[in-house]
Amino acid sequence: MARLLNALLPRPFLESLGQVVLRRAGSGHKEAESLTKLEPTLTKAEWQKKLTPEQFYVTREKGTEPPFSGIYLNNEESGMYHCVCCDNALFSSEKKFCSGTGWPSFSEAHGTSGSDESHTGILRRLDTSLGSTRTEVVCKQCEAHLGHVFPDGPGPHGQRFCINSVALKFKPNKR
Repeated sequence: MARLLNALLPRPFLESLGQVVLRRAGSGHKEAESLTKLEPTLTKAEWQKKLTPEQFYVTREKGTEPPFSGIYLNNEESGMYHCVCCDNALFSSEKKFCSGTGWPSFSEAHGTSGSDESHTGILRRLDTSLGSTRTEVVCKQCEAHLGHVFPDGPGPHGQRFCINSVALKFKPNKR
């Protein structure tokens, strides 16, 4: 079914359906699989084994680390920020800026071309969990919660990707 949809529908359309889930029978149980994920879905117990309690809380339970507590808040090294869950490249240090909000902030995701995010490692999702409308940012590959994006960032697109340090793994550029 996923192959048929991939053949019939353009990739950007499929990527915009990040919350669509296919069900398929396998090994006597049903396994959920997102159209955009490249990694197999892990169980809650497997994620808890793989991640620290704080990483699990933020990435798998949509938590937030306390402001001004993250290890990458003041990181000024040149390199790439990857998903702590699946190692997917997400944000470049070239687009990192100090927002004063208490979390690492980026003006765009790695792979953005103009306003096209189809080649990035992130997806945007509507979040109404606090009674207001926000835009959640998740990893395209494993659907880890990373943070939120707000329309009050620097130019040219005016975006502020407010991302939890605990959801990231930094890899410095090789010298």
